[in-house]
This record gives sequence, C-alpha cells and structure tokens, in this order.
Amino acid sequence: MTRPHIHTIHHHHFGWDNSLTPQYRAQPGDTLDFIIQDASGGQLTEHSSAADVAAFDFSRTNPVSGPVFIEGAEPGDVLSVEVLDFQESAWGWTGIIPGFGLLSSDFPDPWLHLSRYDRDSVRFTPEITLPTRPFTGTIGVALAEPGPHSVVPPRRVGGNLDIRDLTRGARLYLPVEVPGALFSVGDTHACQGDGEVCGTAVETAMSVQLRFGLLKGANFSAPRFEVPGSGMAPVDAKGYYATTGLGPDLYAASQDAIRAMIDHLGREYRLDPQLAYALCSVSVDLKISEIVDAPNWLVSAYLPKGIFR
Repeated sequence: MTRPHIHTIHHHHFGWDNSLTPQYRAQPGDTLDFIIQDASGGQLTEHSSAADVAAFDFSRTNPVSGPVFIEGAEPGDVLSVEVLDFQESAWGWTGIIPGFGLLSSDFPDPWLHLSRYDRDSVRFTPEITLPTRPFTGTIGVALAEPGPHSVVPPRRVGGNLDIRDLTRGARLYLPVEVPGALFSVGDTHACQGDGEVCGTAVETAMSVQLRFGLLKGANFSAPRFEVPGSGMAPVDAKGYYATTGLGPDLYAASQDAIRAMIDHLGREYRLDPQLAYALCSVSVDLKISEIVDAPNWLVSAYLPKGIFR
C-alpha cells in the first residue's frame, strides 16, 4: 500500500500578518507536512558558542512556516489542528539571552548549551538524560488587525504558546479571525519544562505533520486543546481537555481560563455554572504554560476526561 501524498510547506516568514500570500490552500481533513527551522532561524549551529548568542539578529528569530489558507474557515469559526507526528533532527540548543527570561537580572551574560538527541532521549549532559517530547512552541493563525505583529507573545489566536503538551496525539483549537485562518507553525522543541523559564527549551529543527478540521461558529475566545493520556493512572488514561487565559496579569489570565472551562463544562456536559465552578475547584489543574514572552503570559486549565463515565 503506497503512502498518500502529503503536501510539504517549506516557506517561512517572520511575524503574523493577514496580508501574507498563502503558500497552500488546504481542505478541512487535509494533512500537511511542515519543515520547521529552529528558533534562531539557522543562526546557531553545532559549532556555535555564547558569542553567537550575543550576536543574534532578532529580526531573524522564531521563523514560522506557512501561511496555509483553510478553505471554508471564516471569522467566528475554530480551526482544529491535530498533531500527528514529528521527524526529529539530531541536536538542539539551549541559550540564555541577555535581557530575556524569568531571571534575566540574575543571569545577564549570554550562554549556550548544545544537546544531542534522538526519538527517545535527549542527552543534555553525560550525566543527565531527558525524555524526548517534541512539540511546536509557536502555532497559530492570523489576527484580524493589520500586521505585521511580533511572534514573541502568545495571542488569542495562538502564537508563541510554548505548551509542551502539544505533542503527538494532541489537538489544538484556534479561534479564526480572518477568512482562511492563515495558519503558520514553528519553534520546534525536543523537550521543555512548563514555563520555559530561561526563555529557551531544547531548540531544534524538525518536520511536523498536522491534520486540520473546522468547528463552525464555535466562537472560542482563546486557544483550547486536548492531550492524550499517559495511561499511568485511571483518571489520566482518557486524556485531558484544556482551556487557556492570557494577558499581562496571571491572576486575570487564571480567571479567564476557569471561565472558559466553566463554559466547556456547560456545553459538553450540561453542568450548571455553580456545579461546573465547584468541579473546577476539585479537579482542574491550573498550569503556567508560558511566562517569558512579554507582554502576555499564558495559563492553561487541565480537566481530566477520565472523571466522566
């Protein structure tokens, strides 16, 4: 049996802009292959040093591949993006960039660390081995407002979300604000901790296969996502549904994530608002997914689907 043809997206761009020419017109249900550059845009190599970090051209950082026009997508719809697979490369980098990161005042000097990895593990040092868990840090669609807009912060239509759970088997839901959505993706990581506190993960080039769908008229206010369960516990086995809140205030962002979860519980499970609110209090996990890309921080609320019979 021959493998069906999957169109490959090679073109990349910098920033979100709804005037960009689409590189491909896809139908809902299509699977596309995206070739992703690392977050440095190729400025760092296996032979780079901290001096190369200090010499960064920030206009070339965090390129995204696309954009792709999704036939039938209109403002008010939601684009569904299913993460099917990754083809990892062999090395990645982690850097400290002056003025960037959660503890930027504590670590003012440029620094660079290189790791080798394969599909199973990241050899961070000879004594430290991490599980490889690939995901796309930047993934989103065009804003309604004319661009260009920076790729650095997360936004209501996606962007630099840095949600490490958007790995194989995950499904991301993105609010659509322009006809065709104009989807782009980039910033692939071999692994990352929640928060990406120094500002970088194990940054690396990869290719990723994504399948697209549409939820007509869903009118989400911010990204939502579903992730597969690990099978380590009964409540975890069915995976999670997550909502998000974003903005410059973590408290307000947490409030928005819970409000969106209450909305989901009402739509999906017909729970009244008070019961849904109480259920959030006893079963939903709040996580800081991203706190280094000013001016907006991202909070996610995780609902274990295994609690429902």
